[in-house]
Amino acid sequence: MDWFQNHLAELAMSLAMAWGAGIRLYLVVFVVGLLGKFGYLPLPDAMKIIANPMVLGAAGFMTFVEFFADKIPWIDSAWDAVHTFLRIPAGAAMAAGMLGDSGEGVAMAAAIIGGTLAAGTHFGKAGTRAAVNTSPEPFSNIAVSLAEDTAVAGGLALAIANPWIFLALLFVFVVLLVFLLRFLIKGLRAILRKLADWISPEPNSA
Repeated sequence: MDWFQNHLAELAMSLAMAWGAGIRLYLVVFVVGLLGKFGYLPLPDAMKIIANPMVLGAAGFMTFVEFFADKIPWIDSAWDAVHTFLRIPAGAAMAAGMLGDSGEGVAMAAAIIGGTLAAGTHFGKAGTRAAVNTSPEPFSNIAVSLAEDTAVAGGLALAIANPWIFLALLFVFVVLLVFLLRFLIKGLRAILRKLADWISPEPNSA
C-alpha cells in the first residue's frame, strides 16, 4: 500500500499514457513530451527522449495528420488497422517507461498491464468507428473523433490533477469495455469485410 501512495502520480500517468495510446498515440507522445520539456511533468530517465525536439516535431506532425485522417469515414478504420501494430507496443513501452525508476519488476508488470490496456482501448475504438461507419453521413464520424480527442487530452490532464479520480474513471471504462465487447466485435468484423471487399471485389454478375 505504501508503494501505491508514494507512486500514485506515476502510476496514474503510466496508465493514462497506455490508455490514451490506444486511441491517440501521437497526441499522447506530443502532449506528455511538451509537459516534460517545460517542467510541468517530471519524466523518468527512460521517458526523457519524448521531450527531445525531434521527437516532439515528429509527434506534432503526426498528431496533425491523424486529426484529419481520423475524421474521414473508412479512412479512419484503415488508419486504425495499420496502427494496431503501433499503438499496443507503444502503450506497453510508455507504461513501463513511466514506472521504470521503480525497478525492473514494476516496469515489466506495467508493460503487461499497459499493453493490455492499450489493446483494449485500440480495439474498442476500432470497433466503435467501424459501427459508426455504417452510417452514410460523415458528421457522426467527426463528432466521435472530436470526442476521442477531448477524452484523451482530458484524461491526461485528470491523471496529473487528480490521480485517484482518473483511476476510478479508468476502472469504470474497463468494466464498460468488457460489457460492450460483443458490440465491438461486430464492428471489427465489419472492418474485415470491408477490407476483404477492397482487396478482392466480387465480379459483377452477368
